[in-house]
Amino acid sequence: MHASSHDAPDTRAAAPDTGGGYDAVIVGGGHNGLVAAAYLARAGRRVLLLERLPATGGAAVSTRAFAGVDARLSRYSYLVSLLPAKIVDELGLRFAVRRRRISSYTPQGDGGLLVDAGDQGRTREQFARLTGSDREYDAWRRFYGMTGQVAERVFPTLTEPLPTRAELRDRIGDPAAWAVLFERPLGETVEAEFADDLVRGVVLTDALIGTFSHAHDPSLRQNRCFLYHVIGGGTGDWDVPIGGMGAFTDALADAARAAGARIVTGAEVTAIAADGRTAEVTYETGAGTRTVGARDVLVNAAPYTLARLLGGEPAAGAGKPEGAQLKVNMLLRRLPRLRDTAVDPREAFAGTFHVAESYRQLESAYQQAAAGRLPDAPPSEIYCHSLTDPSILSPELAARGVHTLTLFGLHAPARLFEQDPGAAKDALLAATLAELDAVLAEPIADCLALDADGRPCLEAKSPADLEREVGLPGGHIFHRDLSWPYRDEDGAGDVTQATGRWGVGTGCANVYLCGAGAVRGGGVSGVPGHNAAMAVLERPVNR
Repeated sequence: MHASSHDAPDTRAAAPDTGGGYDAVIVGGGHNGLVAAAYLARAGRRVLLLERLPATGGAAVSTRAFAGVDARLSRYSYLVSLLPAKIVDELGLRFAVRRRRISSYTPQGDGGLLVDAGDQGRTREQFARLTGSDREYDAWRRFYGMTGQVAERVFPTLTEPLPTRAELRDRIGDPAAWAVLFERPLGETVEAEFADDLVRGVVLTDALIGTFSHAHDPSLRQNRCFLYHVIGGGTGDWDVPIGGMGAFTDALADAARAAGARIVTGAEVTAIAADGRTAEVTYETGAGTRTVGARDVLVNAAPYTLARLLGGEPAAGAGKPEGAQLKVNMLLRRLPRLRDTAVDPREAFAGTFHVAESYRQLESAYQQAAAGRLPDAPPSEIYCHSLTDPSILSPELAARGVHTLTLFGLHAPARLFEQDPGAAKDALLAATLAELDAVLAEPIADCLALDADGRPCLEAKSPADLEREVGLPGGHIFHRDLSWPYRDEDGAGDVTQATGRWGVGTGCANVYLCGAGAVRGGGVSGVPGHNAAMAVLERPVNR
């Protein structure tokens, strides 16, 4: 099983600062900060990375979440799609992902819809069983054929200088696809192309991951979320990280150190001062306050946090981000039986298992949450990591048939947790698991494993938990609403900062965003870390 440093403080690089300046100081040791550190150190730059927590990895970590149970769960982020192979190759990472053959399963009553990426004939039969004809399957094929062509053209641009809107539109070369994805609310196309309520919902879910929005949102934040969820790898596949998410960030930390980067954990940055030419970074450790000089500062934190570190306030109109998800980690003695006896649970849970995610259910849940109440039927999606990659389990657990279960709930905005975070989380968790139980032949509670103290192996993370534990403002997993992967030549787009040639600028010439809040950030991708490093390397060292 993959060994990881995430269960204990990282003491390998925690010696006191010896003084002197650095070419680059990186604030935050999440996966993007580690990517930037590795690239810059490999280019010969003197790099210091400062991480507040006892270990690197940020939200991309593996954890033994349950006492006395040797199972390493990806506690926060859990699947990989947007990570370019070139980053893995160029940094020489010992890390791989594994594709899931089953794309999704969506139960309905005593039946459901299984989408088998490896068997088109079987998938067509599944659509016909659900809807009574081939119409929805044919529409599905046309729609995802279109998104696949867009993915092939857009994904390679993520690690290139930021194109203009016109350049990206020309590169896609399909005016109809451009209109569907970039100009009109996604709901218009979903309703025009698909007739079945369940099928419509399965399509829409990719527009709502970590994004509190709805099908006809005029801001198009749902379109932006959808775009990033269908372009990964040029295919839109969401793959399983072998060894868990911590395997990725451990490999990145190893690569950064091997290249000469210095990583200090337990170091919370409290201030950044920069004049465009030089910078000073102040941070706190158990030994006191220190200040270090640097030519460039790369910030693997939300723009909202960066504004505070620079001693200012967020830009006008840039309020605190608001996350909108419930993350639940479970360990099961065995997989639960389904009401749909025609589908093997080992297939249903290997892909994305949709719960309460029909088109109407998604809209109803959004409207209820927007009105300030917990949804009656909280939507969620589930998958079992250990079906694809059992290496995260000890051999003994795997032999007993133990499995992980990861649940990601939608339409759970941070505002719902403000008055009584604990009570709100408990109520939402209970309602979410009740919706899951409704499609199972037995309660999920009957399948939960027990930890060494006899407690059920289940933990839930609300936006409030993510803010407290990982430092994500408002618990927003993308640091802020996702942005289009282009720049507006007239400056009228959704990104108003001077983001520069690589989409990582902040308005201060030697301070860069290298986290999810950069243009083309979001997800476990390493893209903003790569792009921030490229922006730094394009500037002369002596200036």
